[in-house]
Amino acid sequence: MRILVLYCHPSPASYGAALHETVVASLRAAGHEVDDCDLYAEDFQPVLSRQERLGYHDLAHNTEPVADDVRRLREAEALVLVFPVWNFGFPALLKGYLDRVFLPGVSFGLVDGRTRGILTNIRRVGVVTSYGATRWRAFLMGDPPRRFCTRVLRAVTGFKAPVDYLAHYDMNRSTDGSRATFRTRVYDCFSRW
Repeated sequence: MRILVLYCHPSPASYGAALHETVVASLRAAGHEVDDCDLYAEDFQPVLSRQERLGYHDLAHNTEPVADDVRRLREAEALVLVFPVWNFGFPALLKGYLDRVFLPGVSFGLVDGRTRGILTNIRRVGVVTSYGATRWRAFLMGDPPRRFCTRVLRAVTGFKAPVDYLAHYDMNRSTDGSRATFRTRVYDCFSRW
């Protein structure tokens, strides 16, 4: 399978970087072709410009500013996101990617004013993330990243792609052991894809 890995963390020495490395290694070991997109290393520009917003629904031209990113997404058969949860949300760079690349005509279509997922080339979705908060605190806050990944990402694939959501909660009190155990869990999950 051709898998697009979207990685978003500014520090190459972070636990997030170690998780990213684990994801890519496990997918490659399983024989997949990995398109490894490091949003920071690729200097992705996250701001949806005024001009882009004005042309948002112009299906003939709305992808032009992010044509290469759209091509990569359309060529993928699976999608894996690797990111930390900050302030109970996505890092700004990843949110900007979603705003600029998941466009009408790319990830969804409008039929009689209602959206319909059209990113049907994506047959599987994976998410690897970490939270400073406990699972309970994230739940009380509504856990927006989990809801987006397990609901919206499934919807844009036409509800055909199952989602593996792997989260290491309570990073503020994590240990070497808890982090190693979680990396093993990540490796095991993606090596079975």
